[in-house]
Amino acid sequence: MKKKINVSIIGITGYTGEELLRILSNHPMVKIACVAARSQIGKKLSDIYPGIKKFGNLECVGFDVDYIAKISDIVFLALPHKVSMEFASEVIKRGVKVIDLSADYRFQDPNLYEKVYKVPHIDRDSLKKRVYGLVELNKDFIKKTDILANPGCYPVASILGLAPLVKECLIKPEIYIDAKSGYSGAGRIKDKNKLLKIKNNFKVYAVGNHRHVPEIEIALGKLIKKRIKVYFVAYLLPLERGMLVTSYVKLKDNKKIDLNDIYKKFYKSATFVKVLPEGELPELKHVVGTNFCYIGFKQLGDTIAVVSCIDNLLKGASGNAVENMNIMFGFKQSLGLKNLKFK
Repeated sequence: MKKKINVSIIGITGYTGEELLRILSNHPMVKIACVAARSQIGKKLSDIYPGIKKFGNLECVGFDVDYIAKISDIVFLALPHKVSMEFASEVIKRGVKVIDLSADYRFQDPNLYEKVYKVPHIDRDSLKKRVYGLVELNKDFIKKTDILANPGCYPVASILGLAPLVKECLIKPEIYIDAKSGYSGAGRIKDKNKLLKIKNNFKVYAVGNHRHVPEIEIALGKLIKKRIKVYFVAYLLPLERGMLVTSYVKLKDNKKIDLNDIYKKFYKSATFVKVLPEGELPELKHVVGTNFCYIGFKQLGDTIAVVSCIDNLLKGASGNAVENMNIMFGFKQSLGLKNLKFK
């Protein structure tokens, strides 16, 4: 019988840190050894998140890498982009596994990272070793890695929706994506006036320069070892959580194809992907509060519309990260993720 693992979370005050706490506090093979943040130091978990009872007496500490590594088997970095790379290499040097939920390790090419995020990457050695943690594509590599880059939420929904069609070389290499996300995808908002404006609004943003586009293009391109061009438009929904992505692709040959068969075969072993019959399309209510991705599709002449839905904080972030942890330590992939209870 496998023994419990000691888990630490650096950055517990953001959405992804909170979601990790909720999942891991009910995970049968996890002991939360440490929680850390730059704020809330010295406060008990039960004071920061009253709804979390187990491990509630644990006190939040600062970013002491020596202490955290000493008591941990794995560390989750639930930190902002550009901050995680300050800590990841130091944790790995001490023989501890890392799952990073920021974008700092999603690109293996440091020059691409620097182009997209406008800062130098200070941990190029770890970039060479990291594995991109989209379970449905890279499970065998995830088992062996010590540093894992958790995917972005838009890429999870987009890649899972499109991967079967790309892999089968059925579509032209130009993809149009219309993606809508709850406002939690932008991180925790502390300004109440800004939050009110979002809640009563619906808007487009980052047209033509969204940071997740290269991530989507690289992951899909690797499936066929060719370049994929993605045109991506993101919208902010007046909802806290949930993500609905509609992708439009053109078939190479204008003929009717068996979409059900293609998708069912590709995801026959996928734990958290549910493929709907052609013409039946998913809704946010199907996935919010779960770690599932629902996929639906419809062929319209030489065009296929694919709709994929996830909870951006779970399958799009913390839930997917726990899937990766389970695989890295040889646990059942769904452990701790099947019966989630979220507020």
